[in-house]
Parts: sequence; C-alpha cells; structure tokens
Amino acid sequence: MKRVAGEVSVAKEDRGFASMDRAKQREIASKGGKAAHQKGTAHEWTSEEAREAGRKGGMASHRRRRQMMDTPGDMSPGEGNAGMSNEPGDSDDESMS
Repeated sequence: MKRVAGEVSVAKEDRGFASMDRAKQREIASKGGKAAHQKGTAHEWTSEEAREAGRKGGMASHRRRRQMMDTPGDMSPGEGNAGMSNEPGDSDDESMS
C-alpha cells in the first residue's frame, strides 16, 4: 500500500470481490441469497426454466467441443467466443420442441 497525502492507494489486484478467498466469496454470496429469500425478492426457478437453462448450457458446451475438434491447434481451451457460432441454424434461441 502507498500513502499519498493522507490517502491510501490499493493495487487493483487487491481490490474487490474477485480478489477474495473463495471461501469468503461463498460466505458473502450465501448471505446475499438468504437475505433475498427473506425479503421475497429472490428468483425461484421453475422446473421448466431450469430445464431450459441446462439445455442451453449443454448446447454451448457441445458446440465449443465440436469447434475445438474441427480446428485442432487453431484455438486453445478458453479462447474464442464461447457459445458464439456463425453456422446457420445453430442458435441458442431455437427450441428443441
């Protein structure tokens, strides 16, 4: 930490929620979730909403895997636009009804 004319300066990597220990993050997030439920403003997932979210996540995951297999060496895991595709008819908005 640096002191400049009575002020304390903190490095960017030492600030905020993301820099905290994972256990501390989880503890704080848990308190927020409990408070929202007590207040009545927490989102309650319906089974249909949960099913749709899981379907979308699975589609994005499989799309990334397929792209990585089609272009070996071109993209390392974690690079690129996750879930984004230029293929026609390959949209997350489509229903699998």
